[in-house]
Amino acid sequence: MNYIKHLTGFFEKVAKDKTLNPTHVSLYIALFQFWNCNRFRNPISISRDEIMRISKISSKATYHKCLKNLHALGYIKYEPSYNPFKGSHVYLFNFSEELKPQLKKDRIQSSFFEPPNEQVVNKNITSHHTSIEQAQVPFINNTNNTKNSNESKQTLANNFENKNDFQKKTEEKFKFKNNNEMEKEKSSAKKEKAQTNPEHSSSNSFQKPQFTEIFDYFINQEFDIAEAQKFHNYYESNGWLIGGKTQMVDWQAAASNWMNKTEIFNHKPNTTTSKPNHLSTTTDKDYSEPL
Repeated sequence: MNYIKHLTGFFEKVAKDKTLNPTHVSLYIALFQFWNCNRFRNPISISRDEIMRISKISSKATYHKCLKNLHALGYIKYEPSYNPFKGSHVYLFNFSEELKPQLKKDRIQSSFFEPPNEQVVNKNITSHHTSIEQAQVPFINNTNNTKNSNESKQTLANNFENKNDFQKKTEEKFKFKNNNEMEKEKSSAKKEKAQTNPEHSSSNSFQKPQFTEIFDYFINQEFDIAEAQKFHNYYESNGWLIGGKTQMVDWQAAASNWMNKTEIFNHKPNTTTSKPNHLSTTTDKDYSEPL
């Protein structure tokens, strides 16, 4: 079977049929693909999910409606199986036989194009005879017309150049304006970021101290060297964050706070009170005496 003639006949039939819509055509093309894979043998077994996927139909109701319409209009023969484990059968008809052969003479005449002759008035006069009527000339003075045409071309060229210059200037202004706006937005964003998160803006200037610096600072403050090691280990483990959240700004101030808290903790009196022991007593009692 010549599938090109078949599709040509199908589309000629579809062009005359006003009841079909693009969904019907898409469904038929999907069925034609199954028929092609089956080497144009009837019937073909179809799967609803596969046909809907190829034809891009997402609604089951639309699928069944279009399939029944193609069956009723004589494009296909649909035999539903009503069995989920057995596919439905579809017969496709050969539309290449319905094409009317076009004669070679008709093809030549349809393809022949005769350019119109606007100047000659009487077209029945052949080249061997002369016509009495004068040929219509669309101009009176050739020189004036050429001058006017040249002037019009020059004005068009000037207008085009002016338009291009204006367009270039507007584009340059637009780019300059966009650059200024972008720079303003960047600067405002930086300011807002610095205002909302001042710790982050100041964290860039913080430099992590060396242990020797911390050691020297605790010695100058005449403080215990073991506390210097504790201070360094503590802040080195949490990334030099105050409270585990904000970046440290001045490590010397943090070291001073560390020393103050250590002194307070060491000199804090023991406020825990022992609970009275009611079962023990310091006085001797004579249990022979009555209560």
